[in-house]
Amino acid sequence: MPASSYDPVAPTGLCRFGLPLWGCVIMLSLVSSGCSDDSQAVRSIQSNRQARQQSETQIDHLGEAFSLVSRLIELERDAANRQIIYHLNAWQQASAAKDTGDPVPSSLLSTVSDIIPPADAAENYSRDSFTAADVAELEYRYLLQQVADWVRSADQTDPLWSDWLSSTRATRGDESTDRLATAVQLFDWMVRNIALEPRQIVDPASGGPRLPLGMQFFGAGYRQTPLQTLFRGTGDGLQRSGTFIGLCRQADLPACLLATVPGGTDEQIRPWLVGVLIDADVYLFDCELGMPVIGPGQQGIATLADARRDPSVLRRMNVPGWFDYPFQRDDIQQCYALLMVTPDSISPRFQRLQQALTGDLRMAVYDDASRLVDRFESVAGIASSRIWDAPLLAQVYQLAIRQAGEQDPMLAFMVNAPWAILEGDFDQAKRLALGRWRHLQGDFDGNEIEAIEGAKALYLSQRQPEFEIADLRLDVELQKRYGIRRELGIEASVYDRQIQQVQAVIRQSKVVATFWLSLIQYDTQRFDLAETWFDQRVLRDGVRSEWDIAARYNLARTLERLDQVDRATELYRVEGSPQEHGNRLRIRAITRGSESSDQAVEN
Repeated sequence: MPASSYDPVAPTGLCRFGLPLWGCVIMLSLVSSGCSDDSQAVRSIQSNRQARQQSETQIDHLGEAFSLVSRLIELERDAANRQIIYHLNAWQQASAAKDTGDPVPSSLLSTVSDIIPPADAAENYSRDSFTAADVAELEYRYLLQQVADWVRSADQTDPLWSDWLSSTRATRGDESTDRLATAVQLFDWMVRNIALEPRQIVDPASGGPRLPLGMQFFGAGYRQTPLQTLFRGTGDGLQRSGTFIGLCRQADLPACLLATVPGGTDEQIRPWLVGVLIDADVYLFDCELGMPVIGPGQQGIATLADARRDPSVLRRMNVPGWFDYPFQRDDIQQCYALLMVTPDSISPRFQRLQQALTGDLRMAVYDDASRLVDRFESVAGIASSRIWDAPLLAQVYQLAIRQAGEQDPMLAFMVNAPWAILEGDFDQAKRLALGRWRHLQGDFDGNEIEAIEGAKALYLSQRQPEFEIADLRLDVELQKRYGIRRELGIEASVYDRQIQQVQAVIRQSKVVATFWLSLIQYDTQRFDLAETWFDQRVLRDGVRSEWDIAARYNLARTLERLDQVDRATELYRVEGSPQEHGNRLRIRAITRGSESSDQAVEN
């Protein structure tokens, strides 16, 4: 890993007497002019020089820290984390910014006191120093910012909403409609790029390790961290909601998870969907269905006010004979705004960091909790705000699973093996991970002059021909090329099983890389190529995988772009998808105006 260019102990600008250069200047000034007359000028010179040096040091430290964050995937993680923490804390110490002195927001932090004791929450909020947990948060925010910037620059809107946005522009104005269009674009990227998992993927009766806080093994919303959801490109409806909220945050769009309270009690809050606040309206996006709530008269995207006022809005989210939408007008008259913030992200140190990030370093790292609370609670129908517990539970869950895995190797294997292709410590996994990093950065083609491989090249390197993968069991030279060697004393049958495991990993890597390549074809509007990749190279490659459902959905979206609505509709009708309810709502939306539109949904 390249060392930092900044040496915290190296002297700068020393004169021959061992004094800093500015000290020599001051001494000469005093000798020639006398102390009494020019003492004020000397102090001014010294103060200005100190301020300038301090400013330059701050810029260096922040630049170094975020340069490392942008390349974390290529670096040795522990060493890079230590350097980032050093630079952030050095910037903090040199910063002229003073503590705001804001009181600890105890009422808000108390909403997650069962997860983080009040004293710990207050300490996380108040401390000045940065830690490894902060680095993980900055990595997540950085990747979200990269995605949000690329999506906005691509300016690609789901055609389902294009005409409505154009008509809305005339009534709401350009700025408001632009913000709404950005929300639609970010939602569309999330739905297509984060494959939907069921909320429950393991039978609770099957057991699992004993977990704190009543959590279940592979529980909904917290079985992986928000960063893992983004990087792996898969998650349940709650985790997809978190990704969408995070993307909105980078686009300066206030967003929260709306929740309802059955019977008016606080005991069982029911998460509902993501609300995006634009002007005074909260627009409704259901990340589990992969569809916004459609507005009155089946036009546009509904607001919370629409849904509270007009019972037909949520009633039309039902698919007769197939699905009943779990929320109706009476359920949503009073909602909670669940804010995706942590004691750290609302802290004064993150606020100071946010204020210092300008120019190329600009990104959203700080959450203004007071402003979020005020804005959401000013909306009719939102009774109060609290911190969303799922992202915090994910941290507790990861620690508990890691500790349990140290005692139970089979548990560790069950949890980690599916993602060894992306998170393992071997060359193929590292190249796939680098490809995913470049994908999220929007760097698809790389830079030949600087010998930087883009996501496409890195993904293509995972696509070994099937005959080569099959030959691994017999071809010793091929085994050497893949770094596979038979150790002394290993029986032939055991070695053969090891090779079969390697073959399974290679095939899994190939499927994931191919699916992500297909998404790039769609996102760069090469819809003919996207159709070929999703259809021929993912769905018909002869290897069944957990990515097939997401590939089928994205193929249908591609066919819509190619004006092949009938073929798209047939794909949306395929049963067994976690998003089947939303897919049938999409059939209704894309066939709207047809006399058989409702019949098409129900068949």
